[in-house]
Amino acid sequence: MEQEKPYISPHTKLPELTIRAVILGAVLSIALSAANAYFGLFAGLTVSASIPAAVISMAVLKVFRNSNVLENNLVQTAASAGESLAAGVIFTFPALVLMGYWDEFNYMETTLIALAGGVLGILFTIPLRQALIVKEKLNFPEGLATSEVLKTGEKGGSFIKYLVYGGLIGGIFKLGSGALNLWLGIFEKGALIKSKAFLYFGLNLSPALVAVGYIVGLNIAFLVFLGGAISWYFAIPIHIFMYGPGETENAIDLGYEVWNSQIRYLGVGAMIVGGLWALISIRNSLGTALGSGIEAFKKGGTKMSEKIRTEMDTPMSWVIIGIGVLIVPIFFIYLQVTGIIHITAMMTVVMVIAGFLFSSVAGYMAGLVGSSNNPISGVTIATVLSAALLLALVLGTNEPAAGAAGAILIGAVVCCAAAIAGDNMQDLKAGYVLGSTPYKQQVMQVVGVLAGAIVMAPVLNYLLEAYGMGPATSEHPNSLTAPQAALMQSVAVGIFGGNLPWNMVTIGGLIGIIIIAADQYLASRNSTFRMPVLAVAVGIYLPLELDTAIFVGGILAWMVNKYFNKHKKGKSRVDFEKGKETGEKAGLLFASGLITGEALMGILIAFAIVAKDAEFFRIFDSPPAESYPGLLLFVIIIYLLLFFVKKAFRKASEEK
Repeated sequence: MEQEKPYISPHTKLPELTIRAVILGAVLSIALSAANAYFGLFAGLTVSASIPAAVISMAVLKVFRNSNVLENNLVQTAASAGESLAAGVIFTFPALVLMGYWDEFNYMETTLIALAGGVLGILFTIPLRQALIVKEKLNFPEGLATSEVLKTGEKGGSFIKYLVYGGLIGGIFKLGSGALNLWLGIFEKGALIKSKAFLYFGLNLSPALVAVGYIVGLNIAFLVFLGGAISWYFAIPIHIFMYGPGETENAIDLGYEVWNSQIRYLGVGAMIVGGLWALISIRNSLGTALGSGIEAFKKGGTKMSEKIRTEMDTPMSWVIIGIGVLIVPIFFIYLQVTGIIHITAMMTVVMVIAGFLFSSVAGYMAGLVGSSNNPISGVTIATVLSAALLLALVLGTNEPAAGAAGAILIGAVVCCAAAIAGDNMQDLKAGYVLGSTPYKQQVMQVVGVLAGAIVMAPVLNYLLEAYGMGPATSEHPNSLTAPQAALMQSVAVGIFGGNLPWNMVTIGGLIGIIIIAADQYLASRNSTFRMPVLAVAVGIYLPLELDTAIFVGGILAWMVNKYFNKHKKGKSRVDFEKGKETGEKAGLLFASGLITGEALMGILIAFAIVAKDAEFFRIFDSPPAESYPGLLLFVIIIYLLLFFVKKAFRKASEEK
C-alpha cells in the first residue's frame, strides 16, 4: 500500500532542532529513563514513553508561539530514547551486583557501556530507515500512533490533564505506602494445611502495575498471570507436598523460600527456550533485516547533500567512524575484566556482530509487531548464554567471576543497542509520516541516550542502597526484584559451575516447549488470542503478587473495550470512532501517569532514604490497619481509570 504524503511538505522548513527542544528532550529523557529504571526493576516490565512524552512536549511548547509538530516530534524522540536505554541497562547491569562482581554500579563503566550500546543501536539502524521505512513500508504501529497524537496536537492541552491526574495519584499513593508507611503495599494471605497443602493469594497494591496491565492488554496480562499461577498454584504446592515444609512455620515465608531457592528457575528454563525460539521463529525476518542492513551499509545511505529535506540521513562515513570510535572504550572495559588482549578482542568482535544482528532484528520486528512485543530479553539471554559458553571454552571455569561478568557485559551492550534500535525505528517512522528531517531526529536520539546514560549509575546506586535488588532480605524486605537481571546472572554463573538447579531449568524448558506448541496451534487456527512464551516466562519468574496486579489491569482493558462496543449502537461510525479514540487516549495517558508518578516518587523516596534513615519518614512502624487502607484506595483508583475513560468517550462521541 502506498504511503500517504508527509504531514508537513518536504519543501516546508520549520524550526526543528531548537535549543529548547534539546533542553526539554534531555530533561524528559532523564526523568523517563530514571522512572523506567525503577519500574522495570520493580515489575520486570517496561512501557513505551513516546506518547506521554509527546503530550508533555505539546503542553510545554504550546507557550511558545512558533512551536510546531516537528519540534514536538524531536522532543519525544529524545525522551523515548532515554526510556528505552533504561530497559537495556536494567535487564543486564544489576546482574553484576547480584553476582557480587560489583559492590555498586561503577559510574564510568556503567555510563560508557550504556552510552556506547545505545549510540551503537542508533548507528546500526540509520541505514535501516531507508530499507524498512521508505522501501518496505513496514507499519511500525507505535510510530504511527505517536504521529497521530502529534498531528492532533491542538488537543494537547486537554489531554495533559489525564497524565497529570495519573502522575499525582501514582506519586501520592507511593508516598503513602513507601515512605510514610500508612499501609502495607501487598495484600496477601497464605495457609499450610496439615503440613502438605499450600494455599496462597497475593496482590501488590501498586496502581502502576495495574496501569501496565491496562496498557499491554488482557492477552499479555493473562499470560504473565499464567506464569505466576504455574509457579504458585502448581509448582510450589507440589514441591511442598513432595518434600515437606522444612523448618519454616509461616506459610507465606515458606512459599517465598521455595520459590526463591527452586521454583523461579523454571522461569530461567522457559526464558532460555523462549529466547532460542525467538531466534528460530524470526529466522526469515532476521535474514531480511540483516541483508537490508548490509546492503544499506554498502550503498552508503542517503547523502547529506540530498535536496529533499525528508531524505537527509546522517552520512554513512560518520556512521562508520562513530562505530569505530565507540568500540574503543568497550574494548578497554572488557580488557579490565579478562586481562587478556586476544580474548578481549574476541569479546569485542562478538559484541559488534551480535549488536548489529540484534539491532537489525529489533528494528525489523518493531516494524512488524511493535517495540512492546519485541523479544529483547529473549535475544539478550540467548546472547549471554552463547557468550558464557564461548568464554567458558576459551577461559576455562577457573575464573568464574570474570567469565560470567564478561558474558553479562557483552549482553549489556547488545541489549542496550537492541532496545534503542526498535524504539528509534518507531520514532523515525513517526518522523517519516510527519515530514521530519531524519538526521535531526538521529541527533536527538543521541541527545536522549547521552542524557539517560549520564544519570543511570547514580539512580541505580540510590535504588540499590535504599531498596536493595534481587531476593528480599531482612535488611531490604521490599527489595526490587530485577527479574531479567537475576535471570541473566543465574545463566552466566550457572555456565561457570554455579549451583544452578538444572532440574528446575530443564522442567522450565519443557514448560516453554509446551507453551510454544500451544501458541503454534492457536496460530494455525488464526486465533486472536496468542501465547508468546516470553510473557509466560517473565510471569513464572515474578512474584505472584506482581502478576496478579498486572492481570487486574488486563481485565480493566477488556472491560473498557466491552464498554465501547456496548455503546456503539445509536452512534454514527464517525462519532463512535472519535469517542473510542478519545477514550483510549485518556486511559493510556492516565495509566502512563500512574506509572511515571509512582516511579518518580519511588526515586525521590530512595534519595531521601539515603540522605536520612528510612525510619525518619515513617508515621507508623507497623501500619495499624495493615494493607486494607491501600486495598480501598486501590479500588478507588481502578474506578477513576474507568471513570475518566468512559467520560472522555461519552463527551467526544456526543460532541457536534
